[in-house]
Amino acid sequence: MEVLWTIFEFIVIVALILALSLVAAIVFEAFRRRFNHTHLEGHPIFEDPNSSKQVPCPYIFDPAEKYISLIIPAFNEEHRLPGALDETLNYLQKRAAKDKSFSYEVLIVDDGSADGTKKVAFDFVRKYTVDNVRVILLGRNHGKGEAIRKGMLHSRGELLLMLDADGATKVNDLEKLEKQIQAVARKELGDSAVSDSTLRISDIPLAAFGSRAHLEEKALATRKWYRNFLMKGFHVVVLLAAGPGIRDTQCGFKMFTRAAARKLFTNIRLKRIPMIEISVSWSEIPGSKVNPLSIPNMLWEMVLMSVGYRTGIWKICN
Repeated sequence: MEVLWTIFEFIVIVALILALSLVAAIVFEAFRRRFNHTHLEGHPIFEDPNSSKQVPCPYIFDPAEKYISLIIPAFNEEHRLPGALDETLNYLQKRAAKDKSFSYEVLIVDDGSADGTKKVAFDFVRKYTVDNVRVILLGRNHGKGEAIRKGMLHSRGELLLMLDADGATKVNDLEKLEKQIQAVARKELGDSAVSDSTLRISDIPLAAFGSRAHLEEKALATRKWYRNFLMKGFHVVVLLAAGPGIRDTQCGFKMFTRAAARKLFTNIRLKRIPMIEISVSWSEIPGSKVNPLSIPNMLWEMVLMSVGYRTGIWKICN
């Protein structure tokens, strides 16, 4: 009996040491990253492939020049990107033809692709001109989050939409997100919109998230059990770290006003802003770039985010 008690005490002591070490590591890393929202980086260079001339690079603090920007992160997407871009640009051109006040741009962020993604992207620039389609080259692979951040920071739209390169979500579903943002923005503006004609929807920090939650029952029935397990587990971690309110946080179809993008993507670390979740059409496209080995790192980042904000180590800079 004494031997069992000794073993139990040893296990408890080891567990406490490991737990304290983990807490210390989390606090240390959160403290080390407290100024990570500041980025000393040069602006990307936009080049017109038709004339080989450089195009001025916008920044998120500049006034909007377009109504909407679509940001597409791409990593080794030479096969899936053309179909998604054809569908996207056909929709945008048709809408622009019907509504002369509608202006757009598509930003393709090549996240260090090793295939022909860069060539595919520049072919679309040549076809649709550099005013409507632009390419940002990250040089090496930084990850989807950094690709989206870079695209958001150097876009020109009043509204900014991130969408995946596989075309899993129908691009015309952006109208659902757009209408919800407009409705909430009008309520936020209220009488001030009448008294101040310079106020625009882009001045209100709002975000609208596309959601596949309405498809969950069907997806659970068709996916492998381990994918469902990982998905549910990650959703629980997100819920604990970031709080409730959004059922589907992982859908790659999200719209931000310029004010929201300015606040979020210049700080990296997220702060609550008004968010709306809207059901969108979605289909699973083969060729996913999700790596199961990245899951531990995602969990680590979620814990860091939660600790950083809840302890006040991380601050949001306006």
